[in-house]
Amino acid sequence: MTHNNRRNARIARTLGWVALAAFATGAVAQTVQDNQVPETNLNIPANLQIFGKLDPNVRKPTAIVNDTVITGTDVDQRLALTVFNNGGRGPAPEQVDEFKLQILRQLIDETLEIQEAKTAEITVTAAELDQSEAGLAKRFNMTAPQLRAALRKAGSSERSLRRAIEGELAWSRYLRRKIEPFVNVGDEEVTAIQKRIEASRGTEEYNLREIYLSANDANRAEVFAKAKQIIAEIQKAQQPFELFARNYSEASTRGVGGDLGWIRLVTLPQQLADAAQQMQVGQVAGPIETPGGYSILYLTDKRTIGSADPRDAKLSLKQLTVSFPAGTTQAQAQTRAATFAKTVQSIQGCGTVEKVAATIGAEVVDNDSIRIRDLPAPLQEIMVKLQVGQATPPFGSPTEGVRSLVLCGRDDPQQSAVPGAAQIQGQLEQQRVNLRAQSKLRDLRRDAVIEYR
Repeated sequence: MTHNNRRNARIARTLGWVALAAFATGAVAQTVQDNQVPETNLNIPANLQIFGKLDPNVRKPTAIVNDTVITGTDVDQRLALTVFNNGGRGPAPEQVDEFKLQILRQLIDETLEIQEAKTAEITVTAAELDQSEAGLAKRFNMTAPQLRAALRKAGSSERSLRRAIEGELAWSRYLRRKIEPFVNVGDEEVTAIQKRIEASRGTEEYNLREIYLSANDANRAEVFAKAKQIIAEIQKAQQPFELFARNYSEASTRGVGGDLGWIRLVTLPQQLADAAQQMQVGQVAGPIETPGGYSILYLTDKRTIGSADPRDAKLSLKQLTVSFPAGTTQAQAQTRAATFAKTVQSIQGCGTVEKVAATIGAEVVDNDSIRIRDLPAPLQEIMVKLQVGQATPPFGSPTEGVRSLVLCGRDDPQQSAVPGAAQIQGQLEQQRVNLRAQSKLRDLRRDAVIEYR
């Protein structure tokens, strides 16, 4: 993978996260530098006094990272944006303080990344920030002023948005300049992986999300207990896994909700591979001890390597719907559903759907491109076996009415090929860049002067 391609991929992932999250997890600390305070001596009371005069609306600092102040306002804005991203669903009241602590740790890391980029003379210009902000507004089908208003309504601000963009772009450029040039993958290594993949045809491929928590001998028991607590909260199903990944994971994938993508078990550490192999789709496993910490895995899907998965077939469908009037009893619903089911059986291909629907007052909706795997699990099993022109048994509820899907066409998936050398090389290079980036961030944390308030 070339440097430009890696750069574009990383920025695309960053902006993709921002677009989806409305920068829910991207609000980075507002900073105020006190030029009168030497870098080697943080005079906190003096800094607080000057900070208050410059911006009386900003609260008392939560932490000072070298010469950068992170305030309680910064933390609150990040939490508010997280809630915004999840459709107004926030952490339970008893979880708020813990979420804020995790957000603070993220803000500290981002601050350290920005500071390190500046030491390498890497900056993000105001014009670049304007361009990124305009691009995000467009993705939301908003103007820039509308996006700013939406952020304020959610409890955030334009400053948080722009700081988030600066942090992501600055760190990605730092990695491109200081780390990527020193990462190499040999042809022999790529060839060996291709051979292993070819030999693994017929085995399964997994779509996983991960939360990684670092641990050492001193805090291993504490981190393990923390991982167990996170799993317990995930299993309540009140918040999506992505939210926990963005707020707790220390891996580079936290910005994309812990998404590891489609991977083969041979590419995972043995501990994770063993756990994933025993998981069912939708299951959460952990804590799994790995070198340097613990992982929590979430299996979102799986498929067979080298074989066409019938659930990847794209369908052309017609949906018939009969609604139930308000006040319909269970008995009335069952009677009408039975009539609907009998009528659906008379369908002879999609050409007769509208005519049959008119006899029972059913609404017809077309969908010409939907994958079987995108349907609810019970319907997936039916659609895999359904022939063109046939209809599913009725499904629905007394409140939402009854429905049936008629299969008008099916485009079966192609067999997957072994990834090319360039693709494998790019993946390996990116993995090694991520590992070195994590190592660099650990060094920055160790050397930083951080004071909590």
